[in-house]
Parts: sequence; C-alpha cells; structure tokens
Amino acid sequence: MNNEWQYHVVKGISWLVCRLPYKLILLIGASLGPLYGIIAKKQKLRGIKNIKIGMNMNDEQAEALIEKLFKNLGRSVMEILYMPNLTKKFINEHIEMRGIEYLDNAIKEDKGVIVLTGHVGNWEWMGAALASYGYPSTTIVKKQPNAQFTRFMNEYREMVGLDVFASGGNEIVSAAKALKKKKLLGFLADQDGYIHGLPVPFLGQPSSAVVGPATFAKKFDSPVVPIFASRKPEGGHIVHILPPLHYKHSGDDDVDMYTLTEECVRVTEDFIREHPDEWIWFQHRWMTKMSEIVDYDKKLEIRERAHEKQ
Repeated sequence: MNNEWQYHVVKGISWLVCRLPYKLILLIGASLGPLYGIIAKKQKLRGIKNIKIGMNMNDEQAEALIEKLFKNLGRSVMEILYMPNLTKKFINEHIEMRGIEYLDNAIKEDKGVIVLTGHVGNWEWMGAALASYGYPSTTIVKKQPNAQFTRFMNEYREMVGLDVFASGGNEIVSAAKALKKKKLLGFLADQDGYIHGLPVPFLGQPSSAVVGPATFAKKFDSPVVPIFASRKPEGGHIVHILPPLHYKHSGDDDVDMYTLTEECVRVTEDFIREHPDEWIWFQHRWMTKMSEIVDYDKKLEIRERAHEKQ
C-alpha cells in the first residue's frame, strides 16, 4: 500500500507548527510528550528499569526522571517540525556553541573530523547549528522502519545543510569519501553494537558498543570530537564541544580499537549522567547479549590487555 500520504500529513503539520511562536511550540511539546508516555507503557517501564540501574535511583526518582524525559521528547518533536524556521539568525539567537576551539583545532589537523554524538538533547538542531556555523557536515543515519518518515527527516536534514548517508552498503563508502574531503562525519554512537560490537559496559549494564568511530579514526587517523546538545531551561540549546579523542597507534590494533571505543563510550556515558532527562533511556541499547557477540572470549582478552596498558 502506498503510504506517501503520511509524508504529506507530516509536512502539513510542520507547516502549521512553523506559523507558531517558538515559545508556544515548546509549551505544546511539553504537554503532548507525557501523553506518549501513557500510550507507550512498555517503553516507559523499560526506561524506568534502565534509569534505576544507570543512575542508581529508586522507583520514585526514576519515574520522576522519565516524566521529564517525555516532556523534553515532546519539545524535540515540535522543534523538528519547526526546522524550516532555522535561519542563521534564529540559530545564533537560540543555540549557544561552547568549546568551539576544540573543533577548530581538530580541523587544523587536516584529516577530517569524526563527530561523536548520541540521542541526547536535540541532536538534529545540533547538526543544523554546526552547518550554520560553516562546518561542512555529514551524518550517518539509520533508516527508519517507515520510509515516509525517513524521507521527511532526511529532507529536513539536507534543508539545514547536512549531507546524509544511510548506514550500510555504498553509503558508507560515500561517507569515507566525505571524510577524505576533510568534512565532519557524524556518528550517533550510543546505540547497540549488535553481534560485531565490542563488550564495553554502559550505564551499569553489560553492552555491545559500536565500533564505527574507532574504525574510521584508525583508517583516516582523524580526531574524534565528542559533541552533544543540552536544552536551556528558558528555551534553545547549548552545543557542548569536548576535547578530541585520538586513535593511538601502539602496534596492537585490537587493543587500540578497544581503547578508543571505550573512551567514546565513557565520554558519552558521562554526558548522559550530567543530563539524564535528555537521553532516550527506553531505546534498545542493551539488546545484544554478551554471548551473542562474535568472538566474545577473544574480545574479553583484548579488553584485559587494554586495561593492563592503562
């Protein structure tokens, strides 16, 4: 069945949202977000469970935190619909860039830059801000189950100046070419690494970590710059640019891959704990069982060697 009508419906809603004042859409989003929490009971319970472990909270604290998360998610959804209004003037007024010197220094290395980020804050507006400030940015995105939603999101990403590559296949080759051209290559690296990931604990639970950032850093010797967004209480966002990470060529590639991957996990984990009501706690981050990871015993040995060298 042709579901192209869904794309046009969302575009129509976006058109209406863009006619509203920014402060009003934030109020609407904060009101609508918790309604999703009522409907999505499984996600809410999963999120509470993960919050209790990751933040060492009791039931009451975890429930209060996830209510804040749903409010922020509602705000972010409204902001995504509002993206056609992201002019350079609007971005300058509502998005604050902190630590820009770290990114500028990484660019001066002249090897391209890998941007490490995650599903925290409004990462879509973060990408728009980087593009607005003149940083040639590309991003690797995961295809959504709904093709019309993927079409809508990629159209808006490209509208604000991002080059978009879907994960898998020839798109990865295109992303590598972009890095060779000294562009920023963004990774949403807080997802499950599946069976080919590395066993790196994350927020109190065993997990499989994605190896994309470390893989590209090894291949191109590019710095990895962690960049995350957080929400301002009064509206708008802060883009936090943190000191770069580097692939260390010690002669033991397995250990070096693990070391950088673990560093990426830790800096992501630290930022989430600083802004716990802005990360999607109910995503399937811990879906892969450790026994399912390919060459798990070998990777455990690599982890031990990496920790011995630290």
